[in-house]
Amino acid sequence: MLALLMRFLPPDKQALLQLGMSVTRNLDSDDERIQVAEYGISMLRDGRISVREWSHLGKLLGVFGRENGDR
Repeated sequence: MLALLMRFLPPDKQALLQLGMSVTRNLDSDDERIQVAEYGISMLRDGRISVREWSHLGKLLGVFGRENGDR
C-alpha cells in the first residue's frame, strides 16, 4: 500500500514521508507516535521553531533526557 502511495507523490514529499517514518519507527507505542506528530504539527503552525520547541521534540523522540543513551 505504501509503495503505491509513494509512486504518486513528488520526490520531495516522498523524502519527507520516509524521514517521518524513520524517526517515528523508533518510538515504542502508537500513543508516543501520535504525541510526537501532534506536537510537531503544533510547533510548525507559526512557521518558526524555537530552541525550546526543538528541545521538547528531542525529549519526545528520546534524543534528550535518557540516561546512558538507553532507548
